[in-house]
Amino acid sequence: MALRRRPSLVLLLLLVRGCLIGAVNLKSSNRTPVVQEFESVELSCIITDSQTNDPRIEWKKIQDEQTTYVFFDNKIQGDLTDRAELLGKTSLKIWNVTRKDSALYRCEVVARNDRKEIDEIVIELTVQVKPVAPVCRVPRAVPVGKAATLSCQEGEGFPRPHYSWYRNDVPLPTDSRANPRFRNSSFVLNPETGTLVFSAVHKEDSGQYYCIASNDAGSSRCEEQDMEVYDLNIGGIIGGVLVVLTVLALITGGICCAYRRGYFISHDRSGESYKNPGKPDGVNYIRTDEESGSRADSLMLMVQESESQTSDRTAE
Repeated sequence: MALRRRPSLVLLLLLVRGCLIGAVNLKSSNRTPVVQEFESVELSCIITDSQTNDPRIEWKKIQDEQTTYVFFDNKIQGDLTDRAELLGKTSLKIWNVTRKDSALYRCEVVARNDRKEIDEIVIELTVQVKPVAPVCRVPRAVPVGKAATLSCQEGEGFPRPHYSWYRNDVPLPTDSRANPRFRNSSFVLNPETGTLVFSAVHKEDSGQYYCIASNDAGSSRCEEQDMEVYDLNIGGIIGGVLVVLTVLALITGGICCAYRRGYFISHDRSGESYKNPGKPDGVNYIRTDEESGSRADSLMLMVQESESQTSDRTAE
C-alpha cells in the first residue's frame, strides 16, 4: 500500500511546484529607501519565481500624478540617462540623487513563458535635503517692557526643518516659564515656524541671538545678531518735548513782531514801496497829449472870458 501511494504524492508535489514556478513573482529588500541628496541609492526589485529566461523589464517614475519611463527598451530614459543603470536583471541604481528624484518608482516584469506573465512592485524613494543658512531677523533695540519678535526661516531643507534659538551660545527653551534659568524672561519659541516672541522684554534679554535650522539631513545656522534692551527715559522725553514747544513759541513770537514792524512788506530796489508814490513838491512830470490838450483848452477859455469882461467894462 505504501509503494502505491508514493507515485501519487510525488505527482502532487510536481503539480504544486509547477503551479508556483509558472507564476512570476517580485520582491524588494527595501520598498521605502531614504537617501541624502547627492548620494547614490539602489531600488531593489528581485524576481523570485519565473520560467522565463529573458523577461521584459520596465521601470516607471510616478510624480505629481504623471508617469514617465525610467528604463524602457533595455536602456535608461529621461533625466536619469547619465545617472542610473540596471543592476543584475531588474534592480535600479541611481547616482548623485537630487531632490527632484523623490517619487514613486514602479518595477514591472513581463514573463511570457509563465502562467502569470506580469508582476510589479512600487518603491517610494525619499531624498533628504540639508537646510541652508536660515534668514534671521532680530530687532536691534527694544525698550524695556515692550514686545519683540525674532524670526527664522529656511526654505530648502527636506523634510521641513525644526528651529532652535540661542542667546549668547545658550539654547533657549520653547517656553521661558518651564525653565527656572529664564524666570526673568517672558518668551515663547515655536520650533515649527522659527518665531521667538517676547511679550515684554527685560534688561536680561539683551545679548547675541542666532538660530539653527535642522532636519535628518543636517543643520545650518544664521549669523549672530545683537538685541539691546534699553530703559525708556520718560523725563528726558518730556523735557525734549518742552524744549521743542518753547522754540516754536519763540519763533512764532518773532515772526509776529517782525510783521507788525513792516519787515514783511515788499520793496523795490530803492527801498520804496511798490504802491503808487505821492507827488512830491517841486517835481515836474511829463504829461501826455490828452493832458496837454485839455490844459490848453482851459487856458483859451480863461482868456476868452477875460477879454469878454474887458469889453463889457469898456462899453460901460
